[in-house]
Amino acid sequence: MASGSGDATSASASSSFSSFSAYLHALSHTPSRLATRAVSVSTSYDEMTRLRARSGSHMRRTLRWYDLVALGVGGMVGAGVFVTTGRAAHLYAGPAVVLSYAIAGLCALLSAFCYTEFAVDMPVAGGAFSYLRVTFGEFAAFLTGANLVMDYVMSNAAVARGFTSYLGTAIGISSSKWRLTVPYLPKGFNQIDLVAVAVVLLMTLVICYSTRESSVVNIILTALHIVFIAFVIVMGFWRGSWKNFTEPSEPEKYPSGFFPHGASGVFVGASAVYMSYIGYDAVSTMAEEVKEPVKDIPIGVSGSVAIVTVLYCLMAASMSKLLPYDLIDAEAPFSAAFSGKWVSRVIGVGASFGILTSLLVAMLGQARYMCVIGRSGVVPTWFARVHPKTNTPVNASAFLGQYSFFTFP
Repeated sequence: MASGSGDATSASASSSFSSFSAYLHALSHTPSRLATRAVSVSTSYDEMTRLRARSGSHMRRTLRWYDLVALGVGGMVGAGVFVTTGRAAHLYAGPAVVLSYAIAGLCALLSAFCYTEFAVDMPVAGGAFSYLRVTFGEFAAFLTGANLVMDYVMSNAAVARGFTSYLGTAIGISSSKWRLTVPYLPKGFNQIDLVAVAVVLLMTLVICYSTRESSVVNIILTALHIVFIAFVIVMGFWRGSWKNFTEPSEPEKYPSGFFPHGASGVFVGASAVYMSYIGYDAVSTMAEEVKEPVKDIPIGVSGSVAIVTVLYCLMAASMSKLLPYDLIDAEAPFSAAFSGKWVSRVIGVGASFGILTSLLVAMLGQARYMCVIGRSGVVPTWFARVHPKTNTPVNASAFLGQYSFFTFP
């Protein structure tokens, strides 16, 4: 673990990553450094002053509560809900999947309150990494930060590939035509998804250019995605039947009622759909760029979770009204429920917008995690640098965006 003492100037000179010999010297002292720093805690004041100064320039405070709400909604409402709804309804909760989403949303909201309290008290870009660093120490923070960054990078690569599939569905072209096959590589690892690479590169350029412009792009894409979700909800309620809330297609084979599997099925369904709420934590990493943290962060983080909960419950209700729960496709519920090629294409377009917003928010979050980890000295402080013109963590953004290219499955 690298040395993290001193101000911005001395930290650069004494960093374990300042030269290869300095790194080897630091490596030889790993046991003693680990014993010293593993449980050492930082303070809110240090995170907001001395450590923040290691970035050189400051991130510009340009975001308001509506930006945070849009970032939260965009980060959560991706393509996941189009899969989890079918599995939870068909296998666990039945029509009561609506309550499963409500319970999962309440749990996510309680967690969001925790993020909100920390972000208001310590409005820096570190998110969970900084929160753990001031409570449990540097080693716990490092493990969490490293896992979060890897999770973001891996999931972003998978999400970018998913965009190719949904885009192909939307325009009626097989996604395999956009993938370049590389000979002599193992099967399953021999295709380069050119569209996914282009999407990640484009998003990297956007987040490097400006946080304000990134938010505007997210607001536009999120608005388009909400329009699509409204279409799905309206179509479900319009074409569906209320009897599907209580009657399966084969009553002699499947249990009937709104709670076909009882309360346990509802809670198991809630655990299955909770992953659809993942993404609000990325909003807390934007705290350093919020104009009025005390006012804007609580509205942004908690408000986005509340809005998404309402949207998810309405989507689940429209799905349950459209089909008996035993006929809901566990893998692709909405695509299978709406018969007709044109509807599948509309779903492909809407899911594509959702993927772009979730990818944009995730890439914003991962760059800010990496920036603050760099400030702590655990990784080279090069990652902590904020560009004086764009006021964004360009080094961290570019590095992680490029690293995503090498994680495409």
